[in-house]
Amino acid sequence: MPDRKLNVFPVIIAVFQIRWLFFFRKFHYFYSILVFYGDILVISDRMDSGKDVTPDAGAAIESKHDADSFTKVKSKKTQKRKREKDAADMDTEEEPVASKRPQFPPISSDKLKGPDEMRKVAVPANRYTPLKENWLKIFTPIVENLQLQVRFNLKTRNVEIKTCKETQDIGSLTKATDFVRAFILGFQVEDALALIRLDELFLESFDVTDVKPLKGDHLSRAIGRIAGKGGKTKFTIENVTKTRIVLADTKVHILGSFQNIKMARTAICNLILGSPPSKVYGNIRVVASRTAERF
Repeated sequence: MPDRKLNVFPVIIAVFQIRWLFFFRKFHYFYSILVFYGDILVISDRMDSGKDVTPDAGAAIESKHDADSFTKVKSKKTQKRKREKDAADMDTEEEPVASKRPQFPPISSDKLKGPDEMRKVAVPANRYTPLKENWLKIFTPIVENLQLQVRFNLKTRNVEIKTCKETQDIGSLTKATDFVRAFILGFQVEDALALIRLDELFLESFDVTDVKPLKGDHLSRAIGRIAGKGGKTKFTIENVTKTRIVLADTKVHILGSFQNIKMARTAICNLILGSPPSKVYGNIRVVASRTAERF
């Protein structure tokens, strides 16, 4: 059998590792003993030195150590009390200053109403002559009943309504504006006056083409269906719904209460859409009778 050579190098390394391990363990044990005896010596030195120190000095040293180790936090209430106390001390030190109360004189009734307000209503060219003929009937209720000022501006072609010192209610300006606008739209002065006397009346306007986009002869026939022969259909709708209706080209203007305007508008829309007049009459009569029974 061939001779096998023994590899000694790993064995040597293992021996050295074991020896170094024992050495470090002994050194660590020795170091821990030194540290222990060193702590005992330090404690004994402090006890010996503390015998010569006075109690005040000891307290000072302890407080110093406490201050180094802990920070005392003051509560918010304590800080607030201290601030209030400092502020009170400062107020007592300062000289008292007499407080002056503001003096407001009483406001007159004219200033209380505010500045004068104005409304303008544009007048188209086709309504110049009717406005001129009925001017006396228009400005009399505005001036006498509503205590407003009114004039027709020839340059701007507007009816201007303005408040004055005699005006009692600022809402009168809105009533006068609606009254003049109703006359400009084509209503009679007597019918438009109801807007001044009654608060529950309104004006509503819409275009025929808004209901159905018609052109040419179809649009003319739709307008004719609303008016009827000699205005019969329009008068019937007015009497049943207790409203006033004005047809101006393709525009339809309705004057009345909210519920009555709704009934008249529904009837006119049905006529534009092609319903026969007899059916429309029957429907609005039924609705009107139900409304009368309800109220």
